[in-house]
Amino acid sequence: MTGKDAAGGGLRERKKRATRAALAEAAVRLAAEHGADQVTVEAISAAAGVSVRTFFNYFDSRDDAFVVVDADASERVRRAFLAAPPELPPLEALREALAAELREAERQHELWSLHAGVLRSAPHLLVRNLGAQMADESGLAEAIARRIRAGDDPDDDAVASGGGDADAEAVPHRDQPDTAGARPGSHPETAPPEGDADRAAPGLYPRLLAAVAGTAVRVSVQHWCERPDELSFADVFREVFDLLAAGLPAPAR
Repeated sequence: MTGKDAAGGGLRERKKRATRAALAEAAVRLAAEHGADQVTVEAISAAAGVSVRTFFNYFDSRDDAFVVVDADASERVRRAFLAAPPELPPLEALREALAAELREAERQHELWSLHAGVLRSAPHLLVRNLGAQMADESGLAEAIARRIRAGDDPDDDAVASGGGDADAEAVPHRDQPDTAGARPGSHPETAPPEGDADRAAPGLYPRLLAAVAGTAVRVSVQHWCERPDELSFADVFREVFDLLAAGLPAPAR
């Protein structure tokens, strides 16, 4: 592939991610205004400036568009985590990967707040969102396990550094096979290689760290959304991970 082809492919992928993001944002804003049950695929497509056919290139159903605002965020976090310098402890590497993804959190404050309101008002969407979070957590636990194994096995260094196919952009499309329990647009390459399930299955530490990281992000967002004028999101996020790294000491009285 020539440099020009690579650049063109990158541009196409950015356009596809932008289209998906526009559809998700349109869905959330319409649901916040009218109620999720009153919003149609046609209305979402029109608000995003695309056809209904294009909508179904990115989502299998209307409800899928309400569930996750940025379907590619988890994959970007996993890639950044695997590419982090090998000398960083897993918790620090994960903090840096998440911080890079959340740098625009303050700009997205309104959309995040609207999204949370939509989920609270529609229990069936809240359940679907929880399922998506669990799938993301499972994928992150796999990445943590891969990074730990790479530290023990020099042959796995290419995996931990994000080499090979890990740099390829996955294109969300309803015709792509999904892993079991994953949401549409999630990425199957995080699943264990066939025939290597026992070795790739994450242990207690990767699962715990993935769950703790997800909770840390959720608590950071909730705490900051309640007082956005007092603190920056970056400060809240940094304090949460500092507390985790210190072993959650009791606050001074």
